[in-house]
Amino acid sequence: MAVAQPTTQARSRPSRWQRIWKSIAIVFESRVATVGMAMVLFWLLLGLVSLIWTPFDPNASDFVQNLSPNGTNWLGTDHLGRDIASRLMQGTQVILLKTRLPGGELSIPGGVAIWGVIGSLALGATLGLNAGYRGGWWDQIIMQVLDALIAFPRIVLYLVVIAALGQGDMVVILAIMITGAPGVARLARSLALDIKTRDYIRAAETRGENVWFIMFREILPNARGPLLVDAMLRVGYAIFAIGTLGFLGIGLPPPDPDWGNMVNEARRNIFSNQTAVIWPALAIATLVIGLNLFADGLREELTRYQK
Repeated sequence: MAVAQPTTQARSRPSRWQRIWKSIAIVFESRVATVGMAMVLFWLLLGLVSLIWTPFDPNASDFVQNLSPNGTNWLGTDHLGRDIASRLMQGTQVILLKTRLPGGELSIPGGVAIWGVIGSLALGATLGLNAGYRGGWWDQIIMQVLDALIAFPRIVLYLVVIAALGQGDMVVILAIMITGAPGVARLARSLALDIKTRDYIRAAETRGENVWFIMFREILPNARGPLLVDAMLRVGYAIFAIGTLGFLGIGLPPPDPDWGNMVNEARRNIFSNQTAVIWPALAIATLVIGLNLFADGLREELTRYQK
């Protein structure tokens, strides 16, 4: 009696879009990450809308000073009669969507917080990979210099950079990059110390691959998960830094409104107009909380997925 043999059907490889969607779907498996992503997307969409439309000119004093929220000015006006809702919308551009080049006439895509974190990620990952993989004197010198930077309070480093170079979007990006790189480097170093013991690293060394090839083509792709999650958290830190510098009056220069500077200007009239302080402070808080929730939820799902 003949026995039917089981047939195996070759499974087609998932397309690139299917792989991308599978990576995105991890976010929706976590309620925390989903809530955080919704909060971030709200401000991102508000910033995109402000590129083509705002209720009023954000910098024009068209109304009575210190108005409460009403049918015309949804969030009220500030001490100069400017519409708070329009200024909040345009302030989102500076943080997430565009960076002004020196001179103020041209801008590049990507906000100050985004470019600051990208810079700290690139610099910190390069230093950390070199320290972790090479070891020896490389590790000793790089980490001693970074530990010296960590010993200084961040606000002091911000003030040093801005005092030396002046105000501007690029200067704030440089300040965020310098203060954020040591933390990224420590994380990249710890990951490199673990990954360099794997068999595929030994195989690459046996093939005679260049040191830079091993660091950036073998180690870095396998360390990108924790680094990307850490980068999302650092965007929140960067937003706080921008708000702090703006509150001190040494942050992003006009004409684009800065949420921290809006709080600083409105605090002088806080007893007559509380909403002018509340709305920009609430904007900073919700965006940072959203980024933290998104990063924490994503980290939990990635950890569970790896297990």
